[in-house]
Amino acid sequence: MDILTIQNLKKSFGSKEVLCGLDMSVPEHSIFGFIGKNGAGKTTTMKAILGLLKADSGEIHVMGEKVRFGQTNTNRHIGYLPDVPEFYSYMTPNEYLTLCGEVCGMDKDDIATRRKELLELVGLEQERHRIKGFSRGMKQRLGIAQALLNRPKLLICDEPHPHLIRQAARKFWISFLRRKSRPQYFFPHIFFQMWSASVQRQLF
Repeated sequence: MDILTIQNLKKSFGSKEVLCGLDMSVPEHSIFGFIGKNGAGKTTTMKAILGLLKADSGEIHVMGEKVRFGQTNTNRHIGYLPDVPEFYSYMTPNEYLTLCGEVCGMDKDDIATRRKELLELVGLEQERHRIKGFSRGMKQRLGIAQALLNRPKLLICDEPHPHLIRQAARKFWISFLRRKSRPQYFFPHIFFQMWSASVQRQLF
């Protein structure tokens, strides 16, 4: 089964055609790299997958369900890490993940369990300061925890490493990919700095 399918996706901004009939699929149990130069349409595609951007034509399915612009039903299957995550800066990591879990409809005990597990995974389990004092790398790691909170079937990361130290990023992904329970992955090109030999690719 394909976790994600895109058929004949088209999108233009004014006279500029960004997506001109994109066809692709991401199979289960895979790491999928989305490669292209700046402006090729990678982020546009990701926003369409999340239902945040209306395509001119074409269809997107996640777990066999059709993605519809402005609706979030299919997003229950998805975890998303943007290039520059945004947070409520007055919160601590624990408070922020608790809020995200409540928004996702998770129960209190499950939120507490996942929060502890994921903060340990990204190395923020001892952090009690407000997010406003975090470095960009720390914010990116918290964004990874947030993206994984609802146990997504599909994890989409939009250039997840620009502000992480290379060795720290490698250590995190080695730990994450060795886990038995993990989603499928959909990554843009920066991921290939470390994993180019181990993933399926879609070229733009």
